Amino acid sequence: MWRTRIRAWVSKNPKVSRYVLKELSLKGPRLSRQFEKNEDGRGKDGWSSGSDVTRMIHHLFLSGKVMVVGRQGNQKVWGLTDGFLPDWAEKEELPEEEVEYRAVQRSIRALGIASKRQIKYHFLRGRYPNIDAVLQRLESESAVSRVLLRGRDVKKEPYYVHADDLRTLDRIESDRWEPRTTVLSPFDNLICDRARTEEFFGFRFRVEIYTPKEQRKHGYYVLPILHGDRLIGRVDPMMDRKRQRLVVNAVHAEKGAPEDRQTAAAVASALEDLGGFLGAKEVSYSAKVPEFWRSSLR
Repeated sequence: MWRTRIRAWVSKNPKVSRYVLKELSLKGPRLSRQFEKNEDGRGKDGWSSGSDVTRMIHHLFLSGKVMVVGRQGNQKVWGLTDGFLPDWAEKEELPEEEVEYRAVQRSIRALGIASKRQIKYHFLRGRYPNIDAVLQRLESESAVSRVLLRGRDVKKEPYYVHADDLRTLDRIESDRWEPRTTVLSPFDNLICDRARTEEFFGFRFRVEIYTPKEQRKHGYYVLPILHGDRLIGRVDPMMDRKRQRLVVNAVHAEKGAPEDRQTAAAVASALEDLGGFLGAKEVSYSAKVPEFWRSSLR
């Protein structure tokens, strides 16, 4: 219903599409607010709070004709894809069936193993109308295989792994796998499906950006701590760009997290890596750190 509505709107507004593309062609990259808007700044049909231009830019982005080519603060700078996409990038137009065929595989590989429900929730979220047929085709081509999970009814909800990742499974089970410690984005593939993360790792994660400060449990922009194959805690960091300092407001350890010095040092190293990535010259900690990690987090 929603896609039909969007397509109907786009087909009724070809002038807006031509206008946006012409402006970018003649004047180069622009912020969406630098385009002219209609009188009240909203779409004439009223089904969105954005302007016609803003909605058309979003459509052109999804169709591959424009892309984000830079930023000014928190605002996106839009440009023509043909002028900024590298020559080596694939530019072929794909029929919807092929898009879904590739997207199912990309979702499985991003998730490692995934059920049909989890695939549908990932990547092209909610845009898998023929997923059953696609999975059958991939199985017949030996591109994916079913995975047996201990304690799960495979007939009720089968899980799949991509053939290209079977060697990765072998490597994990051998001594060649080297676990590491890092902090994850709240939108990492391991975290973005909150129900899946809680089901597989026993780790309940919620973004609290829009939660009133006094009601937050862990902090404003919290990053989970991945330690090997476990999620052992979370940090609440803030980058002080003026002082070039990464301020760690709090570190929370999960119940049962390792309490040894090696783990504490690994967590500290991960936060130093984050600080280096952000351009911080130092990392500072508040007193809100687990007692058993305090020797390294200070």
